[in-house]
Amino acid sequence: MKHIFLLLIIALSITAKGQTIVGLWETYDDKTNEKKAVIEIFKTNNIYFAKIFENFVGGKNATCEKCKGTKKDNPIIGLLIIENIKKNGDEFDGGNILDPETGETYKCYLKLMNDNKLKVRGFLGFSLFGRTQYWNRKE
Repeated sequence: MKHIFLLLIIALSITAKGQTIVGLWETYDDKTNEKKAVIEIFKTNNIYFAKIFENFVGGKNATCEKCKGTKKDNPIIGLLIIENIKKNGDEFDGGNILDPETGETYKCYLKLMNDNKLKVRGFLGFSLFGRTQYWNRKE
């Protein structure tokens, strides 16, 4: 009986981990398919945020030259690019995403497609007018 209970706890913890957006995600260029960055999504007080964990574009000392406000000229590594996302059913929305290449900020929603694939949609106004990327969970 103890073994069954232990196996059930292990199975539930593996399932719970796979159903979260928290963790490291790899991003790729839409045109060249080259790896651009590793993004770390984290949760604070039931609100999700993401920052650049590793950068493969512009070197390790690159800064956000096109960013506005307090993010202007900050290092790309550690830059907060997703802010104030909340879980809403099977999606995560209500926040913003920053494109460090353009310095533009967009509304954003995220959806876990499967354990290792995250849909990231940035848009202006309505979700219809935007761009979607798919991020892969870093192993």
